[in-house]
This record gives sequence, structure tokens and C-alpha cells, in this order.
Amino acid sequence: MGSDSDWRVMSDASQALTDFGVPHEVEVVSAHRTPDKLMRYAREARGRGIRAIIAGAGGAAHLPGMLASMTALPVIGVPVPLAYLDGMDSLLSIVQMPAGIPVATVSIGGARNAGILAARILGTADAALSDRIEAYARDLEGQVEQKNRRLKEAL
Repeated sequence: MGSDSDWRVMSDASQALTDFGVPHEVEVVSAHRTPDKLMRYAREARGRGIRAIIAGAGGAAHLPGMLASMTALPVIGVPVPLAYLDGMDSLLSIVQMPAGIPVATVSIGGARNAGILAARILGTADAALSDRIEAYARDLEGQVEQKNRRLKEAL
């Protein structure tokens, strides 16, 4: 994430990965304040065994795109809402990438979905992880049915 203040949103991605048993790291890397660290992180990630990057950023939100420009790994961008513009500035900065530099982008503040998407990407090469993701989907389906039943009983 671009700042430790982004943790309030990005912790949901970390929790999703933890829930699926996916080892991961958390790092503050600013595209604007630590450009050398950003370049090292992006260029060394694959060699360190990283297989996907979730990058959360607010405001100008250059972190996901800059990471994607320096690594072949999949990058998932999370627009972090700030006090102004409700995160629309972040969303547009992340989603409007030039041809050849893709960044998968989730909803504003959608870090949990970023974690789930990263797990799905990793699950394509890990059958046990894929099984956990399918179990999670079945659990979601059961939750919806319970909510539907409770609603009908309350009518």
C-alpha cells in the first residue's frame, strides 16, 4: 500500500488471504515518496516467490500501475477512498491503464475482493486452494439462503 493509513482498507485483503491459508506479506511502498523502493520491490518480487501483487492506493493512485509496469506478475489494484472525491479519483487512476500494462481493479475500498481474486489466481495452480475457494462460495450461497429464509419468516 502507498501509506500505512491505507491499512484500514487493505487489512481486508490480508484477512481474506489469511482465511484461505495463503502466505503473504504487507509492505508500505509509495510510488511518489519511495520510487527506488518501488522499483526494487517490483523487480525482485517474482524472484522472491511472490505470485500476485495487491496494491492499494488513494488519491493519484499510481502504485498499482507503476508496479504493473515493472513486473510480469498479476497486479490487483484497490482504490482507497480518501476524504475528498470518495475514491473516484483513485478508481479512475487505477482502472485507466495504457494498453499493455493491465491492472485488475476491484471496487473502491474492495480489498476483500482483491484478496479473494488473488487467491483465485493462485488457485489455478493449487488444487487444495481452489477447493477452499469453492467451499467459500458454497458457504456464501448458504448464507444467502439463510437470509432469504429469515426475511420470509419475518413477513
